[in-house]
Amino acid sequence: MRHIDYSPLYRSTVGFDRLFNMLDGVGQPDQSQSYPPYNIERTGENAYRITMAVAGFDESELSIEAREHALTVKGEKSAETDKDVDYLYRGIAKRAFERRFQLADYVEVRGASLKNGLLHIDLVREIPETMKPRRIDIVASKSEAPKAIEGQLN
Repeated sequence: MRHIDYSPLYRSTVGFDRLFNMLDGVGQPDQSQSYPPYNIERTGENAYRITMAVAGFDESELSIEAREHALTVKGEKSAETDKDVDYLYRGIAKRAFERRFQLADYVEVRGASLKNGLLHIDLVREIPETMKPRRIDIVASKSEAPKAIEGQLN
């Protein structure tokens, strides 16, 4: 795999180390698990939704934690005794999972709901007023009189 040297950019940027580390990680093969499957969708200009298929889990067996720029969803089945059950085929997963998502700046979790085996996590990006672009009015300076250019006509 190729490795890009970002050191020249470090000289002229401040605070972008996290971005460069993420770019380094993009080229590496994905080592993460594929369970449970999920979708990420845009529901508005600054609104997003993560939908995860967590069939067989209930609210008490799931936990969602947002910390700094990361969202972690964990699922852990409670200890059930299946001694009385004789499975002919067992296709419903009961394994624990942990799925992590990187969140951009100013993205916050608004809520979560579980319906029909799908966990919906609603996210919104709220940029603070101080970070939004603002228009600066230009005030004309008060001068004594408008200057006129005089010329001679021939």
